[in-house]
This record gives sequence, C-alpha cells and structure tokens, in this order.
Amino acid sequence: MTETTSATPAVTSHEDARQADPFPVKGMDAVVFAVGNAKQAAHYYSTAFGMKLVAYSGPENGTRETASYVLESGSARFVLTSVVKPSTDWGRFLTEHVAAHGDGVIDLSIEVPDARAAYDYAVAQGATGIVEPHEETDEHGTVVLAAIATYGSTRHTLVERSGYSGPYLPGYAAAQPITAPGKRAFQAVDHCVGNVELGRMDEWVAFYNNVMGFTNMKEFVGDDIATEYSALMSKVVADGHRKVKFPLNEPAVGKKKSQIDEYLEFYGSAGVQHIALATNDIVATVRAMREAGVQFLDTPDSYYDTLGEWVGETRVPLDTLRELKILADRDEDGYLLQIFTKPVQDRPTVFFEMIERHGSMGFGKGNFKALFEAIEREQDKRGNL
Repeated sequence: MTETTSATPAVTSHEDARQADPFPVKGMDAVVFAVGNAKQAAHYYSTAFGMKLVAYSGPENGTRETASYVLESGSARFVLTSVVKPSTDWGRFLTEHVAAHGDGVIDLSIEVPDARAAYDYAVAQGATGIVEPHEETDEHGTVVLAAIATYGSTRHTLVERSGYSGPYLPGYAAAQPITAPGKRAFQAVDHCVGNVELGRMDEWVAFYNNVMGFTNMKEFVGDDIATEYSALMSKVVADGHRKVKFPLNEPAVGKKKSQIDEYLEFYGSAGVQHIALATNDIVATVRAMREAGVQFLDTPDSYYDTLGEWVGETRVPLDTLRELKILADRDEDGYLLQIFTKPVQDRPTVFFEMIERHGSMGFGKGNFKALFEAIEREQDKRGNL
C-alpha cells in the first residue's frame, strides 16, 4: 500500500489557514438520513446508539409532508426523515430515494460561517447548486441555508447558524428523549466515507479540491489494500483544519466482487458508505452497544496473536481488544482503536465505525486487510462475494 499526504504548502498557523481557505467550515452540522420509518429509526438510534432525541418536525407541528427526528450525541447530530404523504417535489424525491436505495444518507450538512459566500464560491468553481441561499426564521432567530450536489444523490447543505438558538432549525420543536439518557457513547462525527463508481474517485477528489478548497489528506492505493479476492482504492479529502474529513472509495479489479461493488449494487448508485463516530472510551461504547443489540464485524483471534508486536502498548489491554474484537493501528503520530458495525439496515449498505484516537490522524491503514477479510466473510454469507 502506498500512503501519501498532501503536497500543499505547510500552513504556519490557524490564522494563516483561515485566510488561505476559500471555503472555511466550522464542522459537520448533521448527517441526514432518508428512511422508511423515521419514528422507528429514531427509537433504534436512541436505544442502540445511546443518542438523545432533541427536536421533531412533523404533522403535529405543521409539517404535513414529512416527519423528522433530530438526535444528538455530543456534537454528532443525526436527522431521520420519512415521508408521511408526498405532495411536493421534495416529498416525491424522498419517497423515490427510499424505494431506490433503501434507508441511506441524503445529506452531509456542513456548518459554515457564511452560507452565501460558501455557496457562491462553490457554484463559481463548478458545483451544481440545488438550493440557493435563503433565510429561515422563527422565535429562536435566523439561519441561512443553501445546498450543493455531490456524488450520487447526496448533497451538502451549507448551514449558517450563528444567529440561531433553537434546537435544530426553524420548523422544528424541542422534543423529549425517547429513552432515559445514559452515558454518552460518542461525542462527534470523525469522518464520512463515500463510495463512488469505478474510475470516478479522482473526479470527486478534484471536486472537493476545486469546489470546497479541501486538500488531500491521505491516499491508499496498491496491492496491500487488497485481499486474495477483492480490492479498492481510497483517497481522503479534508478542510484545512481537519474538522471535516471525507474518504472517497472506488472499487479496484479483483478476483471477486469487492465491498464497494456490493454497496453500489444494492444502493443503486454512489453514496455514503459509513459514518465514523469518535469516542473517548471505545470499550464502554462497544459493551453498551453490544448489550443494546448492535452487531459488529468479527475479527479472528489470529489477528491479535501478533498485534502487540507492531502496535505496542495501548490504553486498552490486548486481552480486552481480543475479547471485544476491537482493531488497533499505530503510525508516526500515535495510535487509534476502531471497530465497525455490520450494516444497520437490511440492504448491505450503510454501516458505522467507532474510533478512539490517541494522536493518530490516520484511518487504520494497518487494519485494512483484516477489515476487508471480515467484510468478505459477511459478503459470502449473503452470497454476494
């Protein structure tokens, strides 16, 4: 595997980065899902992921077409939307999206300091505008929203919310948690991974470079990002402060169908493959999520037989990593611990990663082969390898 980093000039300070950044961002605002039944999905993410319901929009408070539930864990925010009765283009889009793709991510919303400037810059650089900048207001203040298109039918809504104090956006009312809040399982979205069609990864990397001023953070190519049967290629783009990180994957030629090929087949297009969630205590997180019924990919015991030799000492003892099937990786900056769920819907598409970082800003390069082999075992069970 060849791993490279961006060749862009070094930034000497955050102020230099801010001044040099043509598309400044404040961070991820929300991961928005289109689902078949938002009420049941909200219950799942509340009980299984330990998230807290904070806001709702639906027929009960004037939104006749859709029902949306907003859940949070630290700064991580999920919005789950389903159609009650389609009556506009938006409702019909959501209905058709769920029919074509199943439950999936339709929007990776990004908080920006100036939504109008961000939209104008993106469109001037070639982005397709979906929603022009506009204000929405209620008793809590005003937000400015705009949206641009990215891979598949995914969009980036640009959210300027410095003048707003409500629970999410105008049109949403505060809501009581579905279950009694427990210990927080994770505190932020670490990165969001997109799968794109064969031959289109570099096209979308260039999109983020040109349209949003993102730089190339990591690159994974070559035979070592492959198993005996399948392969993929991946590049990571990120904003200058690494607040928003988007790995982009495409399939590579192999003996059998890769995980990217399977995703593209069952999702029906390019789309968001998985969301990585940052936790400060991956052991407690995994124990709680397993207890709540979340299924994680299995890792054979042989992986742990030599793990200590190259990863060294970590916060979590090796025996505990082995017990919980948590992966570990180390680079020049530190180490990370990670684990991946199985797909969280019937289609083998969207899944999640839990990640605990200790210095490392990598993505588990040393675990790729073990991870891909675990995914292939699940593909084989489904008859899709």
